[in-house]
Amino acid sequence: MTVENPSRTEIGEILKRSKRIAVVGLSTNPERTSYMVSEAMQNAGYEIIPVNPAAVGEEILGVKAVGSLKDIDGHVDIVNVFRRSEHLLEVAKEAVEIKPDVYWAQLGLQNEEAFAYLQEHGVTSIMDRCIKVEHALTK
Repeated sequence: MTVENPSRTEIGEILKRSKRIAVVGLSTNPERTSYMVSEAMQNAGYEIIPVNPAAVGEEILGVKAVGSLKDIDGHVDIVNVFRRSEHLLEVAKEAVEIKPDVYWAQLGLQNEEAFAYLQEHGVTSIMDRCIKVEHALTK
């Protein structure tokens, strides 16, 4: 199965209606892409929930990090993933358990098996796209 992203218009609609973004692999280091992208999305009005097992309880962008998606209370609109492509299926399986609206793998990340799994479970998937860039394009 080939990864096929929603259209730019659909991505814009997703970003307009979404409010809560769980960021898997959000670094505590302000120099890392995950931190910079998440900070920009937070500044744009999104609630960012850091998911980083190595930083549980630490604050990242002023929010306490959790160890897994299952540790988040309430609905998650977007699971935004900053993990290497070979980890995307594992994260997709955990994401399906919490029933997010969208699973988003950042620029450079793609996994056909994870994409197929998410499709089977009715989770909209976006891969190999930067959420910050897409947000800027759909304003």
